[in-house]
Amino acid sequence: MKPIQVGLLGIGTVGRGTFEVLQRNQEEIQRRAGRPIQITMVADLDTARAQSIVGNHVQVVSDARQIIANPEIDIVVELIGGYGVAKQLVLEAIAAGKHVVTANKALLAVHGTEIFAAAHQQGVMVAFEAAVAGGIPIIKALREGLTANRIQWLAGIINGTTNFILSEMRDKGLAFDDVLKQAQALGYAEADPTFDIEGVDAAHKVTLMSSIAFGVPVQFDKAYVEGITKLESQDIRYAEQLGYRIKLLGISKRTASGIELRVHPCLVPAKRLIANVEGAMNAVMVHADAVGTTLYYGKGAGSEPTASAVIADLVDITRLHTVDPLNRVPHLAFQPDAMSDLPMLRMDQVVTSYYLRLRVADQAGVLAKVTGILAGSDISIDAVLQREAGEGESYTDLIILTHDCPEAHMNQALAEMQQLTTVLAPITRIRKEELN
Repeated sequence: MKPIQVGLLGIGTVGRGTFEVLQRNQEEIQRRAGRPIQITMVADLDTARAQSIVGNHVQVVSDARQIIANPEIDIVVELIGGYGVAKQLVLEAIAAGKHVVTANKALLAVHGTEIFAAAHQQGVMVAFEAAVAGGIPIIKALREGLTANRIQWLAGIINGTTNFILSEMRDKGLAFDDVLKQAQALGYAEADPTFDIEGVDAAHKVTLMSSIAFGVPVQFDKAYVEGITKLESQDIRYAEQLGYRIKLLGISKRTASGIELRVHPCLVPAKRLIANVEGAMNAVMVHADAVGTTLYYGKGAGSEPTASAVIADLVDITRLHTVDPLNRVPHLAFQPDAMSDLPMLRMDQVVTSYYLRLRVADQAGVLAKVTGILAGSDISIDAVLQREAGEGESYTDLIILTHDCPEAHMNQALAEMQQLTTVLAPITRIRKEELN
């Protein structure tokens, strides 16, 4: 049978891994796909380097549009990244009748609605398993494996850089800035780590998962995003004493009022499996009505783990290449005309519980004033921990865990507590998720 011909746009870390894994496992992959899958063209600005990777049997060009214009190419794999030229090339490939595989979560989170609509109109597929959680097949699990279920919530550690930083802060008691430098030296963090440490990368990924889980349009602009830059090692220690670990989670929940879509640090009970995911590993929990809670764990980045997901998409498209487009699995799991218009909730509408750390004057009556303010905002307390003041210290740390309450109530209480003359520093607030 005629091989499926693939054009690769960009042959960096993931592109090289894709080419090498496809070459190494081509016999096994062909047995699964039913026909050979061959990368026959590569576009990269550094043509000499690209040619040295793929050898003389693959055509290397500097202009990606030569691949799109080639009628022999069946699938275009976009591994350029970013929102700019990548978006234009993906839309041009779709217009030319090519199927597209991409690892570009930023592109799909921001422009996915437009891209999926164009692909639906042209009768081609856009596959993006590699865009979320690297080698973990979470997109396939949500879109196909859990299709019988009404998904209720999902929560994931979906950024390896931030998980590595939090793991090192907990294990070694180091400050955030020191661990960030270590992560950069090890190659876990970019020279400009903003997208990772400010939660943007995780928000791109949870936006895509939320759309597939709940059948809502891709709406990255509605996500609440908070990173880990303000976390302090003392909060990680206090959380540990209370039986929790701090993780940066991407969370999406179905509620009676709408869909929650948020990324922020969370206290998670130490007994939960996801709380014990360490280093640069990723994990996603999904809770659904029929199957209950499932957990997906593995490498969320890297050359060959991500290549594994890219090639899985190539095999899927190869199998479905000749299938009537109306009988393929929809891009976002639900049929395009059956997408939900459930609203995305603002963060002040979210109901969750909290960890609060207050630096307060070490004097009588402080705790009573604080608990009075919380009670006045209809917030009940779950636990209190007070650090013993050191010799000569006139202050102490007061740690409070609350029960569930609307974020708007907590915002009001924090504003009142911050005005107390006995509260000596900005209050630290970290949300708490039991995940049960």
